[in-house]
Amino acid sequence: MSEARMTLPDLTPRIVVGISGASGAAYGRRILEVLRDTPIETHLVISKAGRLTISQELEVPPAEIEELADVVHANHDVGATISSGSYRTLGMIVAPCSVKSMSEIASGVTSSLLARAADVTLKERRRLVLMVRETPLHRNHLRAMADLSELGAVIAPPVPALYAHPATIEEMVDHTVGRVLDLFDIEAGFAERWPGIRSDMRSGGER
Repeated sequence: MSEARMTLPDLTPRIVVGISGASGAAYGRRILEVLRDTPIETHLVISKAGRLTISQELEVPPAEIEELADVVHANHDVGATISSGSYRTLGMIVAPCSVKSMSEIASGVTSSLLARAADVTLKERRRLVLMVRETPLHRNHLRAMADLSELGAVIAPPVPALYAHPATIEEMVDHTVGRVLDLFDIEAGFAERWPGIRSDMRSGGER
């Protein structure tokens, strides 16, 4: 009588990174660069519009961004590992997240791997961070954000922190990326921490 073979659990830490067609491809690139220096395995999926934005904004071919990831999935491959909740990940970041992608995720009717992976992240109660890049916002945008927040997603628009006195676009990107990675308890090492207002800058005293 043969002994049953024990299968050890796969404990590899993984994060899915989605890049959609909104402005802000630099955020997705920087997240991948930072995670390369960690034990976390990155799975990347880029939408068709995301590829256009990468070429336009970063002036590099999408293949150069894909080289930063450990695993790359085609957006039409809805049978990929990250389309299943049984494939364990720490969660997913969509950076940037277009209104189109956000709306598809909010509806639960997914037609691409990017949206499907995000939907799986929600249903498995894992951390989903959407760096929604659009302004101004109308009622339906806000309702979709509220629905996603109630489902457990974190809506994290890439808003620059001017208190950090960024001198370059790269510094603004780094601060936002650092704060997003904070949501996964990953210390990027360059997020400016609020030190409080210096006493010599306070006026009027306490009230």
